[in-house]
Amino acid sequence: MKKVILVGSILLVAVMSTACINKWAVQDLNNKAKIYAEKGDYTQAIERLKSSIDLDPSIFETHYNLAVVYTQAEDYINAVEEYKKVIEMKPDDADSYYSLGTAENNLAVDMAQGRVRMREDGSLYSPKADEIDTTEKFELSESEKSFVDELYSSAVANYDKYIELKPDADDKAEVEAQIQKINEVQHPVEE
Repeated sequence: MKKVILVGSILLVAVMSTACINKWAVQDLNNKAKIYAEKGDYTQAIERLKSSIDLDPSIFETHYNLAVVYTQAEDYINAVEEYKKVIEMKPDDADSYYSLGTAENNLAVDMAQGRVRMREDGSLYSPKADEIDTTEKFELSESEKSFVDELYSSAVANYDKYIELKPDADDKAEVEAQIQKINEVQHPVEE
């Protein structure tokens, strides 16, 4: 019986030690990511945050920070995906809806301007400079037009959710103005 208690105690100490080491490593990676992001080295910041998530995928702040760094790097494809994960983790966080709306709006603009394209399988990519033909007028495909419209609609819904969760937000007027701008882009008034 004493052996069972001893083995159980050893296992408990080992598990607790591993948890403490992981928590320290996650915090260290997050701190390093913050430093890289502040210097504008988004690639290194993203790598540190991904490593942190590999160690402990349950930390909301790490996912949120990764989405923010993707946004700072103007990688709206990955920012949108990460903000969606953030909202799954904490569906009552108003700022996550605002940030997702902003990323979706920016992604829609990038697509409308040809900086992000859609493959036939529906996946998105950013074409390299030599893949862009600047001699011809850029036109969205029908599937791209539909997706851009979905992005704008989702951005409006996320901005609305932000206002619903934070009705006294200091930036409420600016968010409502952004919603109006999106609605004007989606449904232009013909003269």
